[in-house]
Amino acid sequence: MCLNFLTIFDTVNKHIGLENKPVSNNLDQQTKNTARVRNLFLAALVLACAFNTVSHAAAQVTPPPTPDTIAVPAGNSPYLIGHAFGSQGYTCLPTGTGGAAWNPSARPEATLFTNLFGQQFQIITHFQSINANPKPDVPLPVPPGGNVTWQSSLDSSRVWMVKKQGVDPGPDVASCPNTGSIQCLLLQSVGNLKGPTGGNLLAKTTFIQRLNTAGGAVPTTACTVGQTQLVPYKADYFFFRADTQ
Repeated sequence: MCLNFLTIFDTVNKHIGLENKPVSNNLDQQTKNTARVRNLFLAALVLACAFNTVSHAAAQVTPPPTPDTIAVPAGNSPYLIGHAFGSQGYTCLPTGTGGAAWNPSARPEATLFTNLFGQQFQIITHFQSINANPKPDVPLPVPPGGNVTWQSSLDSSRVWMVKKQGVDPGPDVASCPNTGSIQCLLLQSVGNLKGPTGGNLLAKTTFIQRLNTAGGAVPTTACTVGQTQLVPYKADYFFFRADTQ
């Protein structure tokens, strides 16, 4: 499929080149216009190729073994993996004894990538936001502080999640070996939303596993109330959807 896109680009590129032979003193402007059209067309083809590659990668996604605590329930299968690079944001709050301590509830900010032609290609952004399309069984109102969110960079579809279970990393923990890092998690969808043009890369996601975490743990330093700190982290996110979909 991607080779077909590249063949199309080569054909159009040659056509544009022929159609823009200089016929006046406006050569410079014609050259700029030609380059602009070529760049836009190439960008569209790359995006289409990437979306096609990601959308047809389900058969290649095999999550590694995990503790039963964070295993995905039967009836759901993996279809996508994203390698995340980002930060966990912490805020220092007052304690009941008049001191201050870091709030262990972090706000994530990360970008997820997949490998495309030997290069890292962005597919998803991860952040916290208000659940705009809660599932029927989700209590209302939704949390004003939002839920952890994943949004497709390809079609803008979204999924909101809550933590179901977590395990602390350790050298003997399958797929979660990095002691001192944030937990590896099993998360469950509490809301999904198609993109504005009907895109559904994440619109049917049921569960996510966060595995192989590195970094991101709550700061251990002293803090003053209101202070914030971003702690870098990396992780692998495996996306699942129901087998009946």
